[in-house]
Amino acid sequence: MKALKYLLIKEYKQMFRNYLLPVVFVLLPVGMMNVVPRIATQEVKNLNMAVIDCDHSALSGRLTQKLSSSEFFNLYAMCDNYTEAYNLLQGGDVDFIVTIENEFENNFYRTGSTEVLATVNAVNGMKGGLGNSYLTQIVMQYAGELSADAGLTNKRPVKIEPRYLFNQELDYKPYMIPALIAMTLILLVGFLPALNVVSEKERGTIEQINVTPVGRIEFILSKMIPYWTIGIFIVAFSILLAWKIHNVVPIGSIPLMFLFNIVYIFTISSLGLTISNYSDNMRQAAIVMFFFIVIFILTSGLISPISSMPDWAKEVTRLNPLRYIITAMREIYLKGSTFSQLISQFGPLCLYGILASIWAIASYQKNG
Repeated sequence: MKALKYLLIKEYKQMFRNYLLPVVFVLLPVGMMNVVPRIATQEVKNLNMAVIDCDHSALSGRLTQKLSSSEFFNLYAMCDNYTEAYNLLQGGDVDFIVTIENEFENNFYRTGSTEVLATVNAVNGMKGGLGNSYLTQIVMQYAGELSADAGLTNKRPVKIEPRYLFNQELDYKPYMIPALIAMTLILLVGFLPALNVVSEKERGTIEQINVTPVGRIEFILSKMIPYWTIGIFIVAFSILLAWKIHNVVPIGSIPLMFLFNIVYIFTISSLGLTISNYSDNMRQAAIVMFFFIVIFILTSGLISPISSMPDWAKEVTRLNPLRYIITAMREIYLKGSTFSQLISQFGPLCLYGILASIWAIASYQKNG
């Protein structure tokens, strides 16, 4: 028992020697119990909506007010024509276009029936489908109020006609595949180099390198370049598999997709090496990496739409490189977005990569 006592004391000292581990031990349960239920929600809220009111009647105004007062929709813009509204949808500013046709009010009073058109951004099939069901529910409730006011027996005096863009079948696979490519990269290219460095620390081989004239930048590059080439292969192979297995192919530019992924690979490999510089052994590195993987997944929009998150969580997602690559990949895959349309994703990703690489180089300490 005395030997067990000393072994336990040794193990606890070794466990808490690295200051990162106690922090992870506290933050991970706090995040799981307090933050995750707030972020990883399947509810779809705060959907931005553009309304084209071609009728400009009392009934169409009441419908617009009814939609904008809902907790599910935000009235982003009142548009004069479909082209103006579509540009907002294409740019990602709105999720829905609600078109109230001419003669909306006259048709209701003359025939007892009228129609609303809904154009849905279905890049996220689940978000588009749920959003349309909320829209239908609100319109049907409004229709019931109109029927009661007018004394009509028609239970559906207002019909809604949805039109899904970018993912007409509401298939979840085209939405998930770009995110899965990004996740594969963060596991194989982001953290494997870090584990490689830590394993060399444990074996003592890194000390042999430290006494040579090899500089920081040369050492970091020697660890990153092989994984960069592997990462590019993984992207190409994943695109091929998605095509052959699921018949999912990108609508947009494949070279543009590679450009984003090259920057992303550079970023996550730098982050991985930074973690390795602060880790003394494989266990420490693995725990810290697991912590960051959980945070990255939860705040990337992979599980829940970012628009449905609390305001503070939306701000946190801006610090997550996974958010930018997933958004860009989905836009290229499903919408065929161009570089100019994705500059808001490319800029932060590049900045993240530069800062992460500087941190990786600065935190690498040579001894001897």
